[in-house]
Amino acid sequence: MSSMQLRTLTFAVSMTLAGAAMAQQADGRTRFILAASWQPAFCQTNQKKAECASQTGERHDATNFSLHGLWPMRQNYCGVSDDQKAADKDGKWTSLPQVTLSAETQAALVKAMPGTQSGLERHEWTKHGTCTKMSAEDYFGVGVHLLGGLNASAVRELFAANIGKPVKAEAIKAAFDKSFGPGAGDRVKMSCRRAGNVKMISGLTIGLSEAAGSASAKSAGLGDLIQGAGKTSFGCDEGVVDAAGF
Repeated sequence: MSSMQLRTLTFAVSMTLAGAAMAQQADGRTRFILAASWQPAFCQTNQKKAECASQTGERHDATNFSLHGLWPMRQNYCGVSDDQKAADKDGKWTSLPQVTLSAETQAALVKAMPGTQSGLERHEWTKHGTCTKMSAEDYFGVGVHLLGGLNASAVRELFAANIGKPVKAEAIKAAFDKSFGPGAGDRVKMSCRRAGNVKMISGLTIGLSEAAGSASAKSAGLGDLIQGAGKTSFGCDEGVVDAAGF
């Protein structure tokens, strides 16, 4: 190979690597996931859970998204004992250590996360929260704040206006783009589950940037965190927005 060919090849490789780096920077990188549930659909197949047995059409989670969790990517059970890890995996969540929160954060969490009636917050802290650099107070404070941003958006309005009806992926992605900026819908994945013959939307997982992992995210805009994440496939293409009740 001549020196000219070698220089040409080296230049081509460097440009390819630079292009890949720029593309990754433009798309961002997902470091956290905000997991939001549509509680009525969850309860269709979990009717015996306390939060489902007590659900009514007037309760907040009947027409708003509920907080499932805030998940750091590819990290679980950091510094957790084997006994606690085993209890968590066995679903014995109420046997896990109690999460200590301020009265204000506790009240907000009970509203945002109906699963606290079954110890969901203990599970989320044990499996996911321990892998952040935040205290439990900040971890759940961030989750509640970001869920509030979702529930104040066109996405929640779309769901609330279509209870009992099917909604397509395109409409949901458009609602994300409307509220959180162009391309926001490309950073969301939708999950569906079947209850009888009906395919229901059970929840959304929303990609977030690394900034979601600090206490300062309690005052951050959800759109900014979404825009800093990487793109993903949307998953389920259509599902019914379930109403509360069985």
